[in-house]
Amino acid sequence: MKIALIQQSAGCDREENIECAIEAMRTAADAGAALVCFAELAIDRFFPQCKNDPQAAGVAESIPGPTSDRIGSESADLGLVTVFNQYELGSDNRYYDSSPVFDADGALLGVTRMMHITEYRHFHEQGYYAKGDVDASVYDTAVGRVGVAICYDRHYPEYMRRLGELGAELVVIPQAGAIGEWPEGLFEAELQVAAFQNGYFAALCNRVGQEEKLTFAGDSFVVNPDGVIVARGPELEDAIVLADIDLKECASSTARQLFWRDRRPRVYAGWGEPDPPLVK
Repeated sequence: MKIALIQQSAGCDREENIECAIEAMRTAADAGAALVCFAELAIDRFFPQCKNDPQAAGVAESIPGPTSDRIGSESADLGLVTVFNQYELGSDNRYYDSSPVFDADGALLGVTRMMHITEYRHFHEQGYYAKGDVDASVYDTAVGRVGVAICYDRHYPEYMRRLGELGAELVVIPQAGAIGEWPEGLFEAELQVAAFQNGYFAALCNRVGQEEKLTFAGDSFVVNPDGVIVARGPELEDAIVLADIDLKECASSTARQLFWRDRRPRVYAGWGEPDPPLVK
């Protein structure tokens, strides 16, 4: 099947950003894509680059809600499995970095919330997001079993392994990765290892464009279960990154044939520790 990563910059006009997102879905469907993924905070400027942005709360929405309903409706019209990402106002009145996942008939299969929340220069996320507090999710979609790891979660091998344990064939990563944020090649190496160790495809969809304090890189890419990059988007340009993938490769991968066979999860179970206290 063909998948599409919507590598899209976000301007100041939110409605225009939504229209661009919907147009990108249509273009991807016309190109034969069966699944589309968006970058982190797809239709909004990346407000965590600044501390205490008073405008951020105004763009948070419930899921279902106005924006997710529009994306779900378009998914149904186009027959696209869609992994979106937006700022969510939960029913508990807390805010989350969230990815609603829609099946090809537009049904909302569930919402993945980012679990690990960071805080460092120009990524002041702890001031905006509550921690996701449910298990990682893998969704049975029209195209296969799809898991989601939102941006910072991809750094945690425990999370990436959990998606494998739950049977993910494709892990989609909505990301906001900036130029110079990490050493060159690290984004790719991290997911090449995760895909190889767990026997699934990984597709990272990155933000792109210059904003107040950060320039987002683009460079979205897709990795197969052998850890090989099979598609890549351009740097610093809006793009729809298309990749042909065959999920049947997961079953014959090294991880599924060897690594998973020889795991010792009952031994590992005693190794865990509770969350350490937050260091101020």
